[in-house]
Amino acid sequence: MKASQFFISTLKEAPADAEIVSHKLMMRAGMIKKLGAGIYSYMPMGLRVIRKVEAIVREEMNRAGAVELSMPLVQPAELWQETGRWDKMGDEMLRLKDRHERDFALQPTSEEVVTDIARTEIRSYKQLPVNFYQIQIKFRDERRPRFGIMRGREFTMKDGYSFDKDMDGLRASYQNMFDAYVRVFTRFGLNFRAVAADNGAIGGSGSHEFHVIAETGEDAIVYCPTSDYAANMEAAEALAPAGERAAPAQPLVNTPTPGCAKCEAVAELLGIPLTHTVKSIVLAKEREGAAAEIWLLMLRGDHELNEIKASKIVGEYRFATEAEIVATFGTRPGYLGPIGVKGPVRVVADRTVAQMSDFVCGANQEDHHYTGVNWGRDLPEPEVADLRNVVKGDASPDGKGVVDICRGIEVGHVFMLGARYSEAMGATYLDENGKTAPMQMGCYGIGITRILGAAIEQNYDARGIIWPTAIAPFEVVICPVGYDRSEAVRAEADKLYAALRDAGVDVIMDDRGERPGAMFADWELIGVPHRVVVGDRGLKEGKVEYQGRRDTEATQVPLAEVLATVREKMAA
Repeated sequence: MKASQFFISTLKEAPADAEIVSHKLMMRAGMIKKLGAGIYSYMPMGLRVIRKVEAIVREEMNRAGAVELSMPLVQPAELWQETGRWDKMGDEMLRLKDRHERDFALQPTSEEVVTDIARTEIRSYKQLPVNFYQIQIKFRDERRPRFGIMRGREFTMKDGYSFDKDMDGLRASYQNMFDAYVRVFTRFGLNFRAVAADNGAIGGSGSHEFHVIAETGEDAIVYCPTSDYAANMEAAEALAPAGERAAPAQPLVNTPTPGCAKCEAVAELLGIPLTHTVKSIVLAKEREGAAAEIWLLMLRGDHELNEIKASKIVGEYRFATEAEIVATFGTRPGYLGPIGVKGPVRVVADRTVAQMSDFVCGANQEDHHYTGVNWGRDLPEPEVADLRNVVKGDASPDGKGVVDICRGIEVGHVFMLGARYSEAMGATYLDENGKTAPMQMGCYGIGITRILGAAIEQNYDARGIIWPTAIAPFEVVICPVGYDRSEAVRAEADKLYAALRDAGVDVIMDDRGERPGAMFADWELIGVPHRVVVGDRGLKEGKVEYQGRRDTEATQVPLAEVLATVREKMAA
């Protein structure tokens, strides 16, 4: 490709609404153009990256035995109603009606459609296992689209679905896809982690997320530097403190704490560590035909509630209203605790709180807290559960050290769905004995367009993007200085361009006649990983300049060795 035949539209400054690095750089590099909130046109430079990402995904999916198909973007409501997700998906699913007033959804994902295919096409165990995948546009009506393509409304996703006879088959299919994803992200050239995750609204019995490690990542990843343990914050287990709970050493005292509605203020007033305080979080669980059931969750003052863990204990819940709190505890929030409640309440203590002695908690009296609180003596032994977010330095759940926390950008997710959808939609097969059984399903997604943003968030500098070679829009750029003025430069550049192209290198030559500074700035912004500069001065010595995008200086390379040098650098 020659630059004069391509479309290049770089900007010196990013638009004012561009927020994070990847958004700014993709706009400046002319890779995307905003059409509406969370909706972008992918310009030729950006589309080349997408196509390379898709090619790697296709190769590894096909290698793993998956079969590609394509499912409709517009899907009838009836399928979603069969699984109950028509209502559960909420406002993120864009709903529309056709001219006959029939309800449809703009595809956010395709579990229902692929299950419909399976139930109509698969009859016998002899047809299983099978693994379908597609690379298709999705639409999710984000409440607040932001961060460019990282949190857009329209995006491209690879979604795959496996169907097996039984759980053993599903586990094998899941592992097969997990291994394929590891190969995919390795080939992308990205620093990533596979972490244990929560299945969330999609359902199922087990899952892993794939995260590109980046300081700007939205997700917290808990990992053990001395073992293979890794999980996202939602799924990371917080173990109980080691050892036995200490015996009571202080009397129970109702202590004045005027104006101290927060644990931090109480600790400061009393001159004690925050770790000696306990905070109360009140939840409400709706009950048909009756008042909401009130739950009191107790966490150490410096810990944070993990809402996913709470939902697994309580079920579907909401935070209690102030009126419900006052009716149950006799006081407003800020001074709540488990001693002397006025209404029925179910108390659950986090594992850490259950091990505490002589702690401080609310006295259910405004401007007062109890000090010297002890389980068994001052109140009954609690129901105990893992309720909190893990913090750096916690013991690793695998017993092989302590955990650390880094930031990551989720770019892939694999789920064991089991029979969640097949039972709801009647996707069954006849087994070896002629009996009907539900198919066991797996679900596997990769955010194709999100890969671009994640790769940039991990690979950039003050000059622009630094693409890994495997997914760069071009692998090599030839920058001829004076291409429009020097016959020697033009001849040598054309010769090198042809040699690289014939060797299968994805090369672009900048034949626009730009000044060196402007030409170099464009390609550093765009992020092409390898650059060769051809100029009259170097040619007099029989040399050209090679510079990798991460290199601080150029290297002089003899003309006869430039092809081998470039290929060696690309391989490295």
